[in-house]
Amino acid sequence: MQSNARVENLLAHMQAGVSTSDAVLQTNDTGSLSILAPDRMAELKATAAKMCGAGKGFLASDESAGPWLRAGHAEAAKIPDNKDNRAAYRSMCFKSPGLGQYISACILHWETLFQTDADGNKMVDLLNKQGIVPGIKLDKGYKNHFLPGTKVGPLGHPETMDKGLDDLKERAEQAYAQGARFAKWRNVLQIDPSQGLPSDLSITEATVQLAKYAAICQAAGLVPIVEPEVVPNGDHDIYACQAATERVLSAQFKALNDYGVYLEGAVLKPNMVKSGLKCVPQASDEEVATLTVTTLLRTVPAAMPGIFFLSGDMPLNLDNEETATNHLSKMNELFPKLPWHLAFSFGKALQKTCIVTWAITPGTGKDGAAQNALLARAHANSDAVLGKYKKGTCPSVGTDGNIKTAAGPY
Repeated sequence: MQSNARVENLLAHMQAGVSTSDAVLQTNDTGSLSILAPDRMAELKATAAKMCGAGKGFLASDESAGPWLRAGHAEAAKIPDNKDNRAAYRSMCFKSPGLGQYISACILHWETLFQTDADGNKMVDLLNKQGIVPGIKLDKGYKNHFLPGTKVGPLGHPETMDKGLDDLKERAEQAYAQGARFAKWRNVLQIDPSQGLPSDLSITEATVQLAKYAAICQAAGLVPIVEPEVVPNGDHDIYACQAATERVLSAQFKALNDYGVYLEGAVLKPNMVKSGLKCVPQASDEEVATLTVTTLLRTVPAAMPGIFFLSGDMPLNLDNEETATNHLSKMNELFPKLPWHLAFSFGKALQKTCIVTWAITPGTGKDGAAQNALLARAHANSDAVLGKYKKGTCPSVGTDGNIKTAAGPY
């Protein structure tokens, strides 16, 4: 079993600002440095391996409000945002017949983790029945929580720091007891080359905080999704995004090493390397694929089992579902032999057509029609993981329903 004394030692040194590389790392039976007992490491590795199932990716279902509010569709926006409607929509998604063929894991909001469907079935049980690993979003966001003295970036506010480390250990243990087997924590970084953003300070804050979160989650039995998101807001070109992403990921893996995070029991959720939302012209699928994979090869150790991209916001004249699928497919087509599983962790880029279908379909057939839309896009992204998706072959509502709000807290 995990040594409580070792975990408490880790937490004490984190609070004191001392990395585990200086304080608490011990050599385990395999000769590697870790704070984890061998049985905990084996459990984490097995969970991560299941999350990296062939041809599969993640459904991000962790929005704090009703997912339909992020669909940018007039009819969807009319649906009242309350816990019963959120449970009805999400349970409908989780019960989509055959969803587990394409989805290996589902990220839940804290509310959803403890909810049941209309028949009294636990949400985690609906997912487990499909062979989908349930997980939980554990960051508390950054609303009005900014780094003092930093500059205002394209999101319209200074650089950020997330909330939630103070009670993370207790929440992680509670989530594990409820059935979650992985966790997610997202930190946001902005690009503005003229102002030197992201700053060294924001990169340090984001990556060290994610390393602390990851170590705490692993001690509780949760595989950490490490998500340092470099948001696409701005008019910068793709090369500025590549430079920023390389800086962030290089710092991220240094921090994970410093805090003794077991890479084989963790996964990465980065942004794709792409043009800023206001950049004209936008980079092609080939450019996004080549520069993204090049960046990952330069920065991500082979020990990391899986990389699951967030889709990120798109310019409003692009179909965000189709564009994200095309980018991912081109990566796996051009680079078929990579050291990690390269897949998706999409929210709006999996659900947009599903949401609109659910909102506008009348009568008792709405759930089935919405499930068919979700399954179609999940299948398309599964094909993208295999590098064989054909453009335009998956129905989508297109640009009607693109996200009309900037990236940020959610």
